[in-house]
Amino acid sequence: MPLDPFFAERLRVHRRYLFDQALGSMRKRLWALWSFGRTSVPAPEKGADAAKAKKQKKPLSPRERHRRAALAWDRTELRTVGTPGPDVRITEHEVAVPHRPPVRVRIYHPDGDARVPAVLAFYGGAFRIGGIDYPTTDAAYRRRAADAGVAIAAVDYALAPEHRYPVQVEQAYAALEWLFAEADALGLDSDRIGIAGVSAGANLAAAVTLANRDRAAHPLRLQVLEVPVVDLTGGHLDLRATRALGIPRFIVARELRSVARTYLPSTRRAREPYASPLRAASHADLPPAVILTAEYDPLRGDGDAYGAALRAAGVDASVVRYQGVTHDTAIFTGVLPAARRWHDDVVTALRRLHA
Repeated sequence: MPLDPFFAERLRVHRRYLFDQALGSMRKRLWALWSFGRTSVPAPEKGADAAKAKKQKKPLSPRERHRRAALAWDRTELRTVGTPGPDVRITEHEVAVPHRPPVRVRIYHPDGDARVPAVLAFYGGAFRIGGIDYPTTDAAYRRRAADAGVAIAAVDYALAPEHRYPVQVEQAYAALEWLFAEADALGLDSDRIGIAGVSAGANLAAAVTLANRDRAAHPLRLQVLEVPVVDLTGGHLDLRATRALGIPRFIVARELRSVARTYLPSTRRAREPYASPLRAASHADLPPAVILTAEYDPLRGDGDAYGAALRAAGVDASVVRYQGVTHDTAIFTGVLPAARRWHDDVVTALRRLHA
């Protein structure tokens, strides 16, 4: 199906960004080779100059600038093409994680006093940007909690490369343990708990279902995985999706390698099941799965393969591919019918927890 016209200008901008990134990386490497042994060390500052330099504000690192730009972009996206979330009751919690940094969990409570189902949720962002305070993420959790009548327990896991795998997996698993332990006190039904994630967050959600099966075996009832990346080796990328958009194979492969290098302490660990859940030795005894993919997203191959692996292991799993749209479709509920349908389908899946 042709790409939805809504994405035409966005595609042009995204394609230019990817080419600029690749070109910039190439220039840096060439400059490093050219300037090797040629750089001079500046003389140390003295007296008043040194004191003045010390008082100057420390410049932001490239990663900090990138995160600030991403947050500003997200704020604009919600205002121009998204849908604000309704007012819902929110509680904030800090969960201790053995031998790791603690993790913040925000619960979005639907209306009503009765005990309700809950979903442990993980945001996307290639493991290196994003957070539960991002405007589009917060708005989506609010709308899903209100429309599905399910409490959304959103996990603000640590970002890479400051914290690398398996920190995020252990934080996610600790949040799951905490949610089951504290369900009654939080007004949640521990017999009706699911898990959900988007992109990198879907990787964590899938990893936690494996960890839960291997450890405590809490009764998880559902997993909802949106545009999941479940194989960090890149072995299941479907590059036909981006080739149709005029984005060369090497640029897409470079982007995935960049994500893996940022998240993993060593790319050799990409074959570990909690890093790449698709590569687990067994997918038996995992919760029923609803997987959503997009036609113009190379990660559609991951979603298809994961659904097939779950079904082969006897797990109730469905994979739905949205035609004519891209990886971040769910954001555009203010302007794109497919995004609104995406939201409705996720809400329908979450309502299964009421059964």
